[in-house]
Amino acid sequence: MQQKKPDYSLAQLTKYFLKLGTTGFGGPVALVGYMQRDLVEDRKWISEEEYKEGLALAQLAPGPLAAQLGMYIGFVHYGWLGATLAGLAFVIPSFIIVVLIGMAYKLFGGLPWMQAVFYGVGAAVIGIIAMSSYKLTTKSVSKFEWKAVKDRWLLWLFYILAAIITIVIQTEEILLFVGAGLIYMMVNAPPKWIQKNTAGVLLTGIGFWEFKSSTLIEIAIFFAKAGAFVFGSGLAIVPFLHGGVVKEYHWLDENQFVDAVAVAMITPGPVVITVGFIGYLVAGFPGASVAALATFLPCYLFTVLPAPYFKKIAKNVSIKAFVDGITAAVIGALVGAVIVIAKRSITDIPTGIIAVATILTLIYIKKIQEPYIILIAAILGVIIKTLQ
Repeated sequence: MQQKKPDYSLAQLTKYFLKLGTTGFGGPVALVGYMQRDLVEDRKWISEEEYKEGLALAQLAPGPLAAQLGMYIGFVHYGWLGATLAGLAFVIPSFIIVVLIGMAYKLFGGLPWMQAVFYGVGAAVIGIIAMSSYKLTTKSVSKFEWKAVKDRWLLWLFYILAAIITIVIQTEEILLFVGAGLIYMMVNAPPKWIQKNTAGVLLTGIGFWEFKSSTLIEIAIFFAKAGAFVFGSGLAIVPFLHGGVVKEYHWLDENQFVDAVAVAMITPGPVVITVGFIGYLVAGFPGASVAALATFLPCYLFTVLPAPYFKKIAKNVSIKAFVDGITAAVIGALVGAVIVIAKRSITDIPTGIIAVATILTLIYIKKIQEPYIILIAAILGVIIKTLQ
């Protein structure tokens, strides 16, 4: 870390991340791009080297990419306090938004107009996740070229196995991810010690305060695992959440889960904030708070604890190989989850057309952002349901 006095105050840093969390649409890739443009190029608050170190740490550790990078940037000149305030300022605006949407969803979710909105939105979300899965695959596993696939065949094996297993059992296995990471590490960059020794209700009608203590404990444990074991961008958490929220605990049904992902797409800030919406539907405001805290606390710790020593950690090829193996399996599981969820969301020709149109739009119209696609899909959903 640089020792010189920073050119900005802690209040200015907090204000920046509060604004980014309120207006920053586009998902993790867009958000990390905004940080580079604003803080490195325009304001020059941190150096290019510091930004790259933070991005590398965010990619290396489990948890949401953009939130972790923001925490690291806060840590650069202001330590734990800077990381804490940057993280809170980045997450709280979108958390408030998803709680408000959750309140409306509980109140109006059974009405035809609300169902019509999510009829179109659900199909668009499938297209967005499918396109994001493709981008994550080419970025983290390899491009769809024979030489690249041949060179990284083991990662592709993990990827395909995770996709198939997710489709078949319709849930996500953490041990599969950890196993993929360990195997890839042993094959490509085994640690030196192994090489040497191979033996060793206040608001009625909207569910604001409806919860059970036992449910809050389950929420805390489940979402803490989500924050601690999911690598990659915000959407990488989707298959893990689907397996637990829908299949294991039966907190939400398939349609509600797709709606929860849609909410994350139409709100600013980190995509992972969908956990707040899910928590609200399950156990009101306490559920939303516990889910968000349990998800973001691990990534906060994974950011600030190794931050002072990261330059040495980043050069460890064994750790890099371990994360590469996990990432390949996680992205494969995401692809499998897309197929599982699509079978419930794409129920007729109109929803199929919306999903395909979403993918084509993201491919050929580069400047359009996901929230606008979601808005158009919502309008189409209302129109289609009105005409039926």
